[in-house]
Amino acid sequence: MTDWLATHRERLDDALTAIRGRGYHSAFPESPSPRVYGETAAADGKAAFERHLGTTFPLEIPGSRGEVVTEHSPFGITLDIAYPRMVEDGLDDLLTAARTGLKDWRKAGIDTRTGVTLEILDRLHQRVFELANAVQHTSGQAFVMAFQAGGAHALDRALEAVAYAYEEMNRCPAEATWEKPAKGDPIRMEKTFTVTGRGVALVIGCNTFPTWNSWPGLFASLVTGNAVVVKPHPLAALPLAITVEVCREVLAEAGFDPNLVTLAAERAGDGLAKPLATRPEVKLIDFTGGSEFGEWLEQNATQATVFTEKAGVNAVIIDSTDSFKALTGNLAFTLSLYSGQMCTTTQNIFVPAGGIETDEGHKSFDEVGAGIAGAMSKLLGDDARAVEILGGIVNQAVISRLELAPEYGDVVLESRAIQHPAFPDAVVRTPLLVAIDAKDEEVYGRECFGPVSFLVRTADTAESIELFRKTVADGGAMTAGIYSTDAETLEVARDAALDAGVALSENLTGQVFVNQSAAFSDFHGTGANPAANATYTDGAYVASRFRVIQSRRHIA
Repeated sequence: MTDWLATHRERLDDALTAIRGRGYHSAFPESPSPRVYGETAAADGKAAFERHLGTTFPLEIPGSRGEVVTEHSPFGITLDIAYPRMVEDGLDDLLTAARTGLKDWRKAGIDTRTGVTLEILDRLHQRVFELANAVQHTSGQAFVMAFQAGGAHALDRALEAVAYAYEEMNRCPAEATWEKPAKGDPIRMEKTFTVTGRGVALVIGCNTFPTWNSWPGLFASLVTGNAVVVKPHPLAALPLAITVEVCREVLAEAGFDPNLVTLAAERAGDGLAKPLATRPEVKLIDFTGGSEFGEWLEQNATQATVFTEKAGVNAVIIDSTDSFKALTGNLAFTLSLYSGQMCTTTQNIFVPAGGIETDEGHKSFDEVGAGIAGAMSKLLGDDARAVEILGGIVNQAVISRLELAPEYGDVVLESRAIQHPAFPDAVVRTPLLVAIDAKDEEVYGRECFGPVSFLVRTADTAESIELFRKTVADGGAMTAGIYSTDAETLEVARDAALDAGVALSENLTGQVFVNQSAAFSDFHGTGANPAANATYTDGAYVASRFRVIQSRRHIA
């Protein structure tokens, strides 16, 4: 077998250095430029994606019953891809097959498992343009975002998880000699410490970020010695089917059972996740999605360790600024990217009723709203440019929330439909901005996922900070931000963010945005508020995916 750890050693070592230093690092180029990937890479990847259309995806999954076609593209093209359909009656066969190779996978050891996992990531990188097209046409992300978030950045996050797991698994030596002084000869024992996986891991994929949100848990579980069942969202199966295909290919080449990684595709409405998640064989679960099902998993899948990323009410506090134009420009991009369909997008913007001080003089509450609205209108004024920022609306539920939201308050910026120049059947909408009062907490205190944000009128910045603290503590948040030129206000906001358990971005006016996080440096989520019980990525995210089992014997 190829020594894949040696092959990818430099990539692993660089990742290990990065997670210890938290500086900038990226292992996979994020630009889809032909100067980086070659002149034909984009066309070859698109052609590979198109070869999937109207076909049966080539996977043989134990326990599957027939086929299922579930996806439709937010850009309006016909996918018509069939996958092996998993149903509850097939779970015995599926989970038996998943467990069959666990002994050999455990015996392979840390280095071999790490090498195999790194090789999988490398081969996924070789198919990054195919994956980007698959992510684009299942999630609705514009192509460049799909390439970056669904390809390069997802690979970085997966590598980050592997690096953390490698470091945690190696904290304990594989062997040790234990010697205790005693009368006469000392008592001597030889001890062996073996890293052992927990069993079967379940990854429940989401519609909006099928790779970025699934790969960290998938690869953290696989490298630590577990089998992984991947249950994709019915509307975003292709990116994870490609992932499973590559995993199985590399595992088989390395001499391991390919059923260590399987796909459990279902028809929408089948409800497979609940019976699968509560099976006794399933010991780890990774879930991204709505709070209701995330909380159900936490309360009912008691045989498993459950990692959840759920809904939240992300907030930005505006107190004052030394660059009003840069503030509004930064927020405009934040609210517009992928039509706000990100778990990190700002929903609530807290602004004092009396307005704020800026480099352009005092701005009233209405002028702050107009400034943000104007920046968004300028950013999205050209339809051809706008669609590359907005992407497509992922599903009808987002449209329904968008259509209802104007009833909540005073519309500061209306949403409008855009005709996509390349995909005439795409559903594209610009964001909506609605002004409401601090007393309307029943509106802004819950997540309104999609291109809807609220400009919340508060008595003053002190109330803004308290409402931020309360809404995050109650409803959770993945991100938070503040704009202020006052050092004391910033310090109060930092304390509030620590109390609420949410990461804080301060005075972002350049090309860094509150809804984006950098692998190897920024933690995604904290695990310290209701929006998520874990973070990408730290030691806690990987350490409970394995156990160290010892054996000991006397030394004669």
